[in-house]
Amino acid sequence: MCGIVGYIGSREAAPIVLDGLSKLEYRGYDSAGLAILNNGEIQITKAVGRLKVLENLTHGGETMPGSAGIGHTRWATHGAPSDMNSHPHFNKEGTIAVVHNGIIENYIALKKKMQDKGYEFVSETDTEVLAHLLDYYYKGNPLEAITKVLHRVEGSYALGILFAEHPGDIYAVRKDSPLIAGQNDDGCFIASDVPAILKYTRTVYYVDNQEVVRLSGDKLYFYSVDGEELNKEAVTIDWDANAAEKEGYEHFMLKEIYEQPKTVTDTVSPRVKNGEIVIEELNMTDEELQNIKRIHIVACGSAYHTGVAAKYIFEGLVRIPVEVDVASEFRYRSPILQEGSMVIVISQSGETADTLAALREAKKQGYKVLGIVNVVGSSIAREADNVMYTWAGPEIAVATTKAYSAQLSALYLLAMKLGRARGTIGDELFGELLEDLRKLPNQIELLLGQKQKIQRFANRYVGAKDIFFVGRGIDYAISLEGSLKLKETSYVHSEAYPAGELKHGPISLIEDGTLVVAVSTQPMLYQKTISNMVEVKARGAFVMAVTCEGNKAIEKAADYVLYIPESNPYFANSLAIIPLQLFSYYVAVGKGCDVDKPRNLAKSVTVE
Repeated sequence: MCGIVGYIGSREAAPIVLDGLSKLEYRGYDSAGLAILNNGEIQITKAVGRLKVLENLTHGGETMPGSAGIGHTRWATHGAPSDMNSHPHFNKEGTIAVVHNGIIENYIALKKKMQDKGYEFVSETDTEVLAHLLDYYYKGNPLEAITKVLHRVEGSYALGILFAEHPGDIYAVRKDSPLIAGQNDDGCFIASDVPAILKYTRTVYYVDNQEVVRLSGDKLYFYSVDGEELNKEAVTIDWDANAAEKEGYEHFMLKEIYEQPKTVTDTVSPRVKNGEIVIEELNMTDEELQNIKRIHIVACGSAYHTGVAAKYIFEGLVRIPVEVDVASEFRYRSPILQEGSMVIVISQSGETADTLAALREAKKQGYKVLGIVNVVGSSIAREADNVMYTWAGPEIAVATTKAYSAQLSALYLLAMKLGRARGTIGDELFGELLEDLRKLPNQIELLLGQKQKIQRFANRYVGAKDIFFVGRGIDYAISLEGSLKLKETSYVHSEAYPAGELKHGPISLIEDGTLVVAVSTQPMLYQKTISNMVEVKARGAFVMAVTCEGNKAIEKAADYVLYIPESNPYFANSLAIIPLQLFSYYVAVGKGCDVDKPRNLAKSVTVE
């Protein structure tokens, strides 16, 4: 949510900041703004709407000269999208400018305090209180003013700050909201995420909680919340810079759908050595794995759906009880973690606020946490006891595709490792699972070859108002993700239900012509699912089935069938989701939706 970029150095700042913000559009936003410091004065330009509006207003930054600047894309939390509520915010004299990601939880009390001292507020945001607090405490020393403010605010924040009296510096702060700093021979940068500055530098510092950064020319200085100078280690980013570009695809989402064979390969291959699963990041012996009595999987959105699938996989292959929680519910239900529990948190960004809070709750109760994340150096990666990276590379489209597939692959490996250690997966079954796992990338390639067939079918449902997804067992988990992809990208109302629940209410929603997508990849449940398909057809539904090759019996109950290659039923999710992703994509394209940046959504949800 929101994006921050800052630059100070020997070049013009505004074009660099605008370029960086364009790389963060995937995070979700409704307005954008720039603050550029030049000749001791701060010039601010803000605009509601897409970044293009701001670029046009400033002629690509040319009308805002200066070699120090901060920029922001805002996702509204406090106050509606408007020029006044857009960032940057500033003090009355316009000598201090602030951009902010996150939420200041005690801003109402702070706002009243500042109003009592004569400060006037012009916006509805929580961020403006920071500008006035900085003004109040500033006596010539920016670091001193910043540390005093940090001791008085509660909540989550990443801040970029300009002081007109200090034209050679930019200050930045982080607490529970992602922030990185980087440098090259031309100057220094801050950003919410790596893609914003990857074009300019691969030398990055991950800012930790309650740390302050001073960007001064081509040098970076780090301080604690008490103003003590810190030493930090730089990280070299080895991403392929082209991975954050479309490379000829119409949308990032389509590009990332097509990257899934490579994503699965990159996640699996390094962890299969000499015919065994080797997950060095676990740092757990077979004896420790044998002592696990229960697994808790905690995540949000699509990552939660991988957890739902993993419940069936772990319980089926490893015979260990699994609880799956939406992260926002986990920490508020006073979870009871028993001795021998293993907590797994899953997040593409590694910055998901509710998932991060769940991680901290588990650690507070004394339990070790395994993080499955995609972003090296992210908050979850640093705070989890152990981390398993998914190696999907940068994912730009808001609706996840390849990161979802990578998370599934990581969970397959983990289940096989646990089953091997606990003796629930014998040599023969393990060999079959390993062979099927190795086949997945090629099988995904085959499914991607059906895109034209899926596109033609999707074109029939561009005008659909309601679409339902049903399935049993792992197929229910697949249905959840298929439904989410559709509503995220196309804004079509869509719901997923366990197929056995149809008669308990949802079937009343079926009308003539309603599309029902029936996922049926589990051979033991074929007949049960066919019965549910017959039920909805009898009430006028048009049924599209996604099933495995060889299940010809389904053709009697379905109006349209998409077949996936034969694989182990536990791995079916990785295959069945491909046509559903493509279906969602082409419905959204047909409706003219902004596929990569759906309305009201953000890639990295860093606030509650």
